[in-house]
Amino acid sequence: MAGFRALAREVRNPGNTIALRRTSLRKCLERFAPYGHRATWHHLCAQAGFAPDDRSPDPARLVRALTELEEAREVWLAYEAEFAGRRRREKHDGIRQPGAVDEWHRNTWGGCDIVPCATPALAPRARLADVLRRVIHAMESAPGDHCPVCAQDRIEWRTDLERYPLEGPVCADCGIVVPVAVLTPVALSAARRYAFEPRFAAV
Repeated sequence: MAGFRALAREVRNPGNTIALRRTSLRKCLERFAPYGHRATWHHLCAQAGFAPDDRSPDPARLVRALTELEEAREVWLAYEAEFAGRRRREKHDGIRQPGAVDEWHRNTWGGCDIVPCATPALAPRARLADVLRRVIHAMESAPGDHCPVCAQDRIEWRTDLERYPLEGPVCADCGIVVPVAVLTPVALSAARRYAFEPRFAAV
């Protein structure tokens, strides 16, 4: 099975057909897809300027999408290396109990669903690398009351998510499933109230 870098070379190879280059880009998402496969694909297509179902996009647009994906992957690989080094130091010092960051990292190992989106149609507008930097910074900081990606406070607790986590706080503005560890208890309570308010208003 080809790795990410081998597939990236296929995307850039001008000797390949457009269909093969597009397929290779889609396969890159099987190795690294920060928003989940479908949401990451929709985001890259929107950023690069071609439709998700376009079977013969401009090769330059495919490369533009790949470049954004590669940039984000470099950010994530650097974080994983730093994380692994920190855990080795902690274990050496006798710190065995995993914290909130460790739990989040365990469920994002490999680079898929790092910042899952509740729906492919709604994802942050910022570049993937910038989104990852913001989330990593939030995970390493004190919990806050706002979305770590777009800084908005319209967060709703959802129980109908299709992928892990099956429930959690979702930003109504940028669509990400916000890691619970980055929100304060007050923000989480507000998210649950925001979700249930329409039901009570209808009674």
